[in-house]
Amino acid sequence: MPVTPTRRSVLTVAAAAGAGLLTGCSSADSGSSSPKKGGTLRAAFPGAGVKETMDPHAQRQFVDIARHKAVFDKLVELDSTLRPVPRLARSWSSDDDARVWRFELREARFHDGHVLDADDVLYSISRILDPDAADHLAKNSLSHIDLSNCRKVGRRGVEIALTRPNAELPSQLAMTGTPIVRDGWDDPKKPVGTGPFRFVSFTAGRGFTGRRFDDHWNGAPHLDEVRILSAETEARAAAVRSGEVHFAHEMTPTFARTVEHNSRVRVVATRRSGVQGFALKTDRAPFDDPDAAMAVKLLVDRERLVEVVCAGRAEIGNDVYGKGYTYYPEGLAQRERDVPEARRLLKRTGLYNKKVTFYTSTAADGFAQAAHLFTEQAGEAGLKVEVVNGPPESYFTDVLGKGTVTNHRCGAMTIPTYISERLLADAPQNATAWKHQDFDDAFTAARAMVDDDERSERYRSVQTTLRDQGGLVLWGHPEWLNAISHTVQGVKEAPPNTVDWARFDTVWLD
Repeated sequence: MPVTPTRRSVLTVAAAAGAGLLTGCSSADSGSSSPKKGGTLRAAFPGAGVKETMDPHAQRQFVDIARHKAVFDKLVELDSTLRPVPRLARSWSSDDDARVWRFELREARFHDGHVLDADDVLYSISRILDPDAADHLAKNSLSHIDLSNCRKVGRRGVEIALTRPNAELPSQLAMTGTPIVRDGWDDPKKPVGTGPFRFVSFTAGRGFTGRRFDDHWNGAPHLDEVRILSAETEARAAAVRSGEVHFAHEMTPTFARTVEHNSRVRVVATRRSGVQGFALKTDRAPFDDPDAAMAVKLLVDRERLVEVVCAGRAEIGNDVYGKGYTYYPEGLAQRERDVPEARRLLKRTGLYNKKVTFYTSTAADGFAQAAHLFTEQAGEAGLKVEVVNGPPESYFTDVLGKGTVTNHRCGAMTIPTYISERLLADAPQNATAWKHQDFDDAFTAARAMVDDDERSERYRSVQTTLRDQGGLVLWGHPEWLNAISHTVQGVKEAPPNTVDWARFDTVWLD
């Protein structure tokens, strides 16, 4: 099934590629030294214990994703505005219906010497879609790939056929859990990729070591080695202050204040890097009634949550994900706190002076604090809240079934990916249990629109439905705070899960 590239699709890729190059020039560095070769960089991330893995298709935690990024590459990555930019795929185009896509591959080499080809891409997709692999995160979003009709095209081309039109495929190939592995590879204990660092060692819950790959298609890293370690918040803070580590991921606003005048440590802050909020279960009482959910949306004091939980380092949320990203529905009136109206809705729905359970955890900094602040605010409107604490190591899985109210957060991803992964009936991370076939159909129809303006308008309608009827209370878009030693250069401001986030092949040590 040959594909004739449309002029629109070719121009889109060219523009994205150019934007990626321009974005790569902006840096958060305060130093001005030229890149230097050599040295070992030590980076500390929040750990996940024995659940950590080197299987790049089972990645969920940031510490795993950072390790996989060192060893593997994706076909496509996202820039700082969440637009797709080329990586192993140098370009792509679609047919007029966005149902068949062609990707042209770079001359890239795996760590064992094998040269990347279409078979590696097709195998990677089939592995992601393995029906027996419940932990393959991208399986749901890519389930519309028609493997039987995908094929090699020439020496460096691969054609990906879909069971339905999808104008967002390149962005979906940039989501979590989509790195390219070698044809036939299936041993996470011996990871072999095309990434900038060769695998040396890995111990779950402790650390990973990677060594410079001199034949990387994008140029060899400046560093000799990178070590990515697992550490709790206080340990990361102490380690970066003492110089034991050079990079500490996901630091708190409190930490940022304490190092404002520390010449040995600086904080790289990226604004609007995700969302913080609460998730209400909509498949059961009381939040199967949209008026009960609206009562909660109106009783929440967003400004206070941002001030206390994020120390003011966040933008106020409006119950819509992705502020500043492509397809964000600009122009919606900001939802304000209205305690009298919230109280009226609580009485109408029978919730006034009744109790709901808030299932929280220390799985992320600020979760427990936000839960207790929510309890105070709910009490002012007449809603009682019982806070229950769950284990941090399993919290993000537990919330899919536990609690009437839970904490919700998400890093950077495209708005369509966020919806498909968290809000469709069969979405693997549907914490609000939002399951409506008419909504799913509207979203699928929007994603199939080839015309950009029509697709944007349909996405706006879908998001407005969620804002008014769904179970997400999204109160803030926080800054993403990483701490780096004064000896590190080349670190860029970047939202998590984008091309320049946790990118250690372009940094160097003074």
